[in-house]
Amino acid sequence: MNRRILLVEDEPGLVMTLSDRLRGEGYSVETALDGDKGLTRALNEPFDLIILDVMLPRRNGFDICRSLRQQSRQTPILMLTSRGQVTDTVVGLKLGADDYMTKPFEMIELLARVEALLRRVPDVPTPPVDVYQFGPVKVDFRTAEVDCGNGPVELSALEFRLLRYLIEHRGAILSRDSLLNEVWGYNALASTRTVDVHVAWLRQKIEPNPRYPKYILTVHGLGYKFVG
Repeated sequence: MNRRILLVEDEPGLVMTLSDRLRGEGYSVETALDGDKGLTRALNEPFDLIILDVMLPRRNGFDICRSLRQQSRQTPILMLTSRGQVTDTVVGLKLGADDYMTKPFEMIELLARVEALLRRVPDVPTPPVDVYQFGPVKVDFRTAEVDCGNGPVELSALEFRLLRYLIEHRGAILSRDSLLNEVWGYNALASTRTVDVHVAWLRQKIEPNPRYPKYILTVHGLGYKFVG
């Protein structure tokens, strides 16, 4: 499964460069352009790594790092700064950052640091936090409620289980047989066509344009993949 990285950075050029390169290496990358949004996403969505700039609008990287560690979030953090002072490095590491790089840096070195940090994270599906959000869609796993930004969306129990399983295994290609086994159950009297029908129903409810889905993708000949 693709490792999921949150990039919290306010320099548009660097955001584009880092995002493109990391995606080219096979990572799934989400971005936040200010500290408040970065903290919100880090607290409410599961990530395997956070790349965190120190100097950010609204809330700096030190505050974000401190808040995450105070709330027992152990996601590895790689901090970036344009200031090369030793005191900044010490502060970041004391607050709980796992590694630290000073701008400008060589991309090959950053990729090596990212790979090293991700080796510490088991490559298993990350259990969802209480609330997971992708685009305007918010999924509350405690109450089994889904909101697409314009109010709640009615999902059947089976549709919700299917959506949850897709989110838990985001980035992985899931065959129709595996979905039948894990969502419907081994003894379910269902066919792979049933999976297709339920995926179509789910798309109708959560996709901005169900004819051209952006979250639940079809991988022809193999199955489905959730990207969000």
